[in-house]
Amino acid sequence: MTQNSTEIRKKKIGELITEFPFITSYFNDNNLPLDTAEQTKDLPLTLEEYFARFDAEELEDKAIDIELHYQQMAEFINQMNAFLGKDTNKVQSVTILPGTDKSGNKEGFESLVINQGEIICIVGPTGSGKSRLLGDIEWVAQADTPTSRRILINNDIPDTKWRFSTSDKLVAQISQNMNFVMDLSVYEFLELHAESRMVENREEIIQKIITNANALAGESFISSTPITSLSGGQSRALMIADTAILSKSPIILIDEIENAGIDRQQALKLLISEDKVVLMATHDPILALMGDKRIVIKNGGISKIIETTDEERKILTTLEAMDKKILAYRTKLRNGEIITEIKE
Repeated sequence: MTQNSTEIRKKKIGELITEFPFITSYFNDNNLPLDTAEQTKDLPLTLEEYFARFDAEELEDKAIDIELHYQQMAEFINQMNAFLGKDTNKVQSVTILPGTDKSGNKEGFESLVINQGEIICIVGPTGSGKSRLLGDIEWVAQADTPTSRRILINNDIPDTKWRFSTSDKLVAQISQNMNFVMDLSVYEFLELHAESRMVENREEIIQKIITNANALAGESFISSTPITSLSGGQSRALMIADTAILSKSPIILIDEIENAGIDRQQALKLLISEDKVVLMATHDPILALMGDKRIVIKNGGISKIIETTDEERKILTTLEAMDKKILAYRTKLRNGEIITEIKE
């Protein structure tokens, strides 16, 4: 919940610290002393009562503007919550309203609502406009881009924070080509990211990411492995797990993970289990049919939207069996074995 100066002045200091542990740094940075007892949630001392203890001389000597502190403290809490991804104004849905294609023709749909936990595939030839669609979503376009599309968040005109905030990013991207250049181990890399997010249960989160990444990768790695020595598949697996678990961006775009050397089905399951909206550009029929809907891009515009049918789900089962067999042959090849017929 967004905090305001009127609300926080009535709260007990201990309750504030319990709810927002980082608030102690505000007191320290502003030379506002706290006794150990004042940090317990049961102490009946409100913030208003705390400031009332300062006499006029102390207020003048320390240049304490009480009303300004209420305002600054509320803003500090709201900014920290936004940075940590803890504000309750979460993205439940993204709505795309139609614009025009490159020829100025109206796009072929009325509106598209993408809900949290859905997988939406984007299909179309190279250069058709898939990146422009992503850009419109990331910029939360309001008919002010070349396509004239409009993007709504939770069925409403979005807050400007999605455009201008450095900490609130609507879209996190995982591209085909991922190369690490930092001289860090896997553990150190994840620790750095977790620390930047001020994660409390840091060790637990790091181990969860490594475990999930190894479940996706064709070849496992350990926490001490240098990230620069990870293969393409291992790098992609690590970043998918890291993005799913640590990133607070509500929308994840994945670019053609069919060539990533990872368990792509498990990757999608991991992402949606973390309440992400998954947008996936793909040419892989298995991945396309795993999605709830397909956005078809032509000539810079959305040509149509296809909901995955029951018949396509049946075809998906057949394709998955074929894919499993191909994977088994690939494993034999990697292991240096003679390729022999694999029974159904």
